Amino acid sequence: MSAPAHPLPEADRFRPFETALDRDAALATLREATQGADDGELFLERRRSESLVLDDGRIRNAAYDAAEGFGLRAVRGDVAGYAHSSEMTESALKRAAATARLAVGAGGGTMAPPPKGTNTRLYGDFDPITDASFAAKIETLRAIDDFLRGLDARVVQVTASLAASIQEVAILRPEGGLVSDIRPMARISIAVIVERDGRRESGHYGGGGRINLSGLMEPAHWQPVAREALRVALVNLDAVPAPAGALDVVLGPGWPGILLHEAVGHGLEGDFNRKKTSAFAGLMGRQVAAKGVTVLDDGTIPDRRGSITVDDEGTPSGRNVLIEDGVLVGYMQDRQNARLMGVDVTGNGRRESYAHTPMPRMTNTYMLGGDTDPASLVADMKDGIWAVGFGGGQVDITSGKFVFSCTEAYRVRDGKIGEPVKGATLIGDGPTALNNVHGIGNDMALDPGIGNCGKAGQWVPVGVGQPSLKIGGLTVGGVA
Repeated sequence: MSAPAHPLPEADRFRPFETALDRDAALATLREATQGADDGELFLERRRSESLVLDDGRIRNAAYDAAEGFGLRAVRGDVAGYAHSSEMTESALKRAAATARLAVGAGGGTMAPPPKGTNTRLYGDFDPITDASFAAKIETLRAIDDFLRGLDARVVQVTASLAASIQEVAILRPEGGLVSDIRPMARISIAVIVERDGRRESGHYGGGGRINLSGLMEPAHWQPVAREALRVALVNLDAVPAPAGALDVVLGPGWPGILLHEAVGHGLEGDFNRKKTSAFAGLMGRQVAAKGVTVLDDGTIPDRRGSITVDDEGTPSGRNVLIEDGVLVGYMQDRQNARLMGVDVTGNGRRESYAHTPMPRMTNTYMLGGDTDPASLVADMKDGIWAVGFGGGQVDITSGKFVFSCTEAYRVRDGKIGEPVKGATLIGDGPTALNNVHGIGNDMALDPGIGNCGKAGQWVPVGVGQPSLKIGGLTVGGVA
């Protein structure tokens, strides 16, 4: 995308055991807190982020945030004691240890073995915030606004944003092991509103990853992004109300994998299955999807938004097969749930920040491609919807029921793509939808790098992906 960014200078690196805490003293405190526990760690973090938003020709927001702190955890059985502080001092650490220790009680547990080490690095150790000057960022946003208004007279509003962040973490374990990671992130987002004859519609596009920001600021990158946002908005100008009823649906490749993420992915996280609150609980080794459906969660893809060299417990990320040829073969696990379920850790222990406990979370979740020409999936459809873009959605983990809104969709009749439709929502449940997959395209693609995932009040960056999919009998909510 662009020349590699310069590594973070040694003088600027996060060194909590040199600048704030004594490592030996911190280790002694951690050991005291976890004596008799099954597991535990000291998680230290420094995070910096910057975002700039241009709206309707003016800079609406320019924000810079910085935070640092630690979280100390002691785990015994299915209980975890956790305390955190933004004050990195020995006294704060001792107070946190006393609080976390309450979960251990009299103890008696056996400390779990530490995570395996790794020499793999999935992204650079640079700071994307400093990759370009503040003036250059403002100039880029203004150029995006001018470019879109010059492309089409129907453009009435442009919102463009650039965001960059760097998260540095250090994880100290009771046996003395120390794992660190530097996690950059950059993103561009462009939204446009168009108007014709008093009707207004919008389109949005963007993306990024664990990459340098300057690459996203190059016209060769942002101009296609801007054109795509405009294309979607213009398509929606001609959209008619969506039909309602049970219809066949063909999902496009890439970002529509967000449906897979919500309807299936959350249900395959270890904690929901250990507690038997997932629609997939107790189904290990059984056919839960149509033949040909293979779903993975893979945190090892270089530079991807959802990738992590190590998770937030220090375990290297993995390429984990969840469903293979329709058969449930694995769940995503953090250390606590893996131990309680008697299975291997998968590198999916993630947390939003030092102020949060880790839990099983997705990284990049996607379905492998098949061998069918995507065009034939639509050509074989008698009456249905071709859904290319998705917005927000909701899912009930226990039942697997989901509701998703389409941001770009088309009516299909007798194999012919017709008029765009608006207001379409897809309604169903994950297990049924997986079993009603009637065709898998050979065009598997990952999303452009825009995903965020919420769980139990915590948000983490994720990736999704899939090939074109034909699913039979989904309920489409629209206009009767």
